[in-house]
Amino acid sequence: MNDPISSKRLMIGAARRFLFERDDPEETVREEEPPRLTPRAIERTRMSRTRDRILINLDEMYRDAFERAKASGDDAQMVSLDFAYRREQLYFEILLDIRDAMERR
Repeated sequence: MNDPISSKRLMIGAARRFLFERDDPEETVREEEPPRLTPRAIERTRMSRTRDRILINLDEMYRDAFERAKASGDDAQMVSLDFAYRREQLYFEILLDIRDAMERR
């Protein structure tokens, strides 16, 4: 059986190498600079999910919950889920509009 202290040291060493000893200097995380959401970071990171995919996932999630509430006959829960769905959809659309505007910059 491995010594817990040795195992911990091995994990910490692997994490340190992963974070601080990369070949690409732009990918290196520096101890004195915590990760930040900077314009440069945004430019390097492109969003992977499309607007449609995000809204479809939201719809599926709420539809499942709504069907469960409907099956149990919980009218109050159905009304609550309907309102929450419309609110979350509006929030996501606003955030996606901001994301699209940032990508066009």
